[in-house]
Amino acid sequence: MKNKLLYIIIILLGITTNAQKTLDQTLKKYNKNNVPYISVTELRMYQAQGNTLILDSRELKEFQVSHLDNAVNVGFDQFSLKDFTEKYPDKNLLIVVYCTLGIRSEIIADKLIKAGYKNVKNLYGGICEWKNKDFKVVDSTQIETQNVHTFSKEWSQWLIKGKPVF
Repeated sequence: MKNKLLYIIIILLGITTNAQKTLDQTLKKYNKNNVPYISVTELRMYQAQGNTLILDSRELKEFQVSHLDNAVNVGFDQFSLKDFTEKYPDKNLLIVVYCTLGIRSEIIADKLIKAGYKNVKNLYGGICEWKNKDFKVVDSTQIETQNVHTFSKEWSQWLIKGKPVF
């Protein structure tokens, strides 16, 4: 009986592990690919030039634990397109939206595109990929942190560097 139970557990672990082999497969599973991706390396170059609006589409409690430096939290559940368009009327501005991996951010980015914003990108791999490349994340006090809010234990598998918080 013990061996049978162990065998079932091993099979179930194998199924869940194989269900999301790569980040690419995960994003293809959840996303519609209706927003162009930008890599973390490309964003880093744009960020250095200072002409990019970086939006964090995670909830405030996630943002407070960790976010990209100079990012603006717009949230997901309470995102207001009306408030956003009033605050950021320039439809030609380069806007990069991110979340944990790039799933919630695609939904917010798509809303911006449909509202007429012409240069909107989704950060491929989100804050996890950003931290995995050793790029700086900060907490609510703007102090660099190793903590990265990964939304859930399941999504924390994509964080290789840093300390997952969920």
